[in-house]
Amino acid sequence: MEFMTVKDFFKNDAFAAGAGVELLEVGNGTARTRMKITPAHLNGGGVCQGGAIFTLADLAFAAAVNSHAQLTYSIWSHIQFFKSENSGWLYAEAREIFNRGRLSSAEISVTNEAGDLVASFSGMGYHKGTELPFKAIED
Repeated sequence: MEFMTVKDFFKNDAFAAGAGVELLEVGNGTARTRMKITPAHLNGGGVCQGGAIFTLADLAFAAAVNSHAQLTYSIWSHIQFFKSENSGWLYAEAREIFNRGRLSSAEISVTNEAGDLVASFSGMGYHKGTELPFKAIED
């Protein structure tokens, strides 16, 4: 059987990949993603569409809460937008703040290349009790 990593597992996220979101790194309850804003990401007002930013943050959330190799699905999420962008790279950094029993919660900051806060995402996940095909990340 071929060894799979958490990054390999998330290569199967066709929606995030189609949106241009890349998973840069994953740690124990942490993750970092990025997305280059292209004309396809722009809304009618000429700025990056909120759904694209949500997808960037959501993949960071998913990688962070699934880093323990237990299948975890989002059951609640919330995003706040602070600054609009129409070009360059956006980054999302996730940090799990709670993980006990069946629940996990994480906070994600989305920033631009200068480090300015673009959006803040919070999410809660539910552990399904199914092991994933990679080794849990432990620090």
